[in-house]
Amino acid sequence: MVDKIMEFKKNKIGDLFEFINDLLNIRLFSIGESSLTIGLLITLIISVFLLFFISEWINKLLVNKLLKRYHLEKGTRQSVGAIVKYVLIIAGLFSILQTNGIDLSAFGILAGALGVGIGFGLQNITNNFISGLIILFEQPIKIGDRIEVGEITGDVIKISARSTTVVTNDNISVIIPNSQFIDGQVINWSHNEHKVRFNFPVGVSYKENPEKVKSVLMEVALNNPNVLKNPEPDILFEDFGDSSLNFNVRVWTSEYVNKPKVLKSQLYYEIFRKFKEESIEIPFPQRDIHLKSSEEKLNI
Repeated sequence: MVDKIMEFKKNKIGDLFEFINDLLNIRLFSIGESSLTIGLLITLIISVFLLFFISEWINKLLVNKLLKRYHLEKGTRQSVGAIVKYVLIIAGLFSILQTNGIDLSAFGILAGALGVGIGFGLQNITNNFISGLIILFEQPIKIGDRIEVGEITGDVIKISARSTTVVTNDNISVIIPNSQFIDGQVINWSHNEHKVRFNFPVGVSYKENPEKVKSVLMEVALNNPNVLKNPEPDILFEDFGDSSLNFNVRVWTSEYVNKPKVLKSQLYYEIFRKFKEESIEIPFPQRDIHLKSSEEKLNI
């Protein structure tokens, strides 16, 4: 009796495995000389998922561990990691297809059809993708750079295959197509090094001594902890305005590259206080108006 029960269970398990095997071997469609079955499809899905997972893990390992030992900038590490990731994904996809017996020659027809599609409707996507590769290789911009594109000013936080993400000072993320960085003009405030010079205009009354004004402005600039002492700030006597003597306060900073208005506000608060303390007059626009009486008009 026990033997019959065991034999019955074996037959049931055998039938189950046979059913699963038949299910996995169901043909969905053919690609060239290869047939795509349910089992092959599941294998491809799992393999592609593992490929993307491993390539992302290698990318993070390169950026956060290996390349960090060589004291490379974060933007450079991110670019190298992204390039390695894309190469691994492309090579891995071809390897997965070949290993699972997929006829790659059939993709020639697909490539031709894709070429027609690119010619008609995918020019922008292709342009942005190629522009993204150029950005990663040439690095005109890197992650962490302070850039200005058109009316948008912000910090680069992500460079992907199609677009670049820029965060403004108002914490607004702007997605910019990569082609704009290749085809248009881009101002990179921190391309060479994370240090920039800002120019802040200041006007005083004509009755003030320019040397005294220069001394006060220099003192304010040097006392600000966010202004670099090397290179040293300097004060330029710009021009004789309509109502004021115009000076230009030029200061270098590395901490406030992405917040120039905050630094400007700090300096202006202190300049106003020092001008009050030193009795230096800040002018306002003045116009001389000459009125003629009606009798004088008649004598003309």
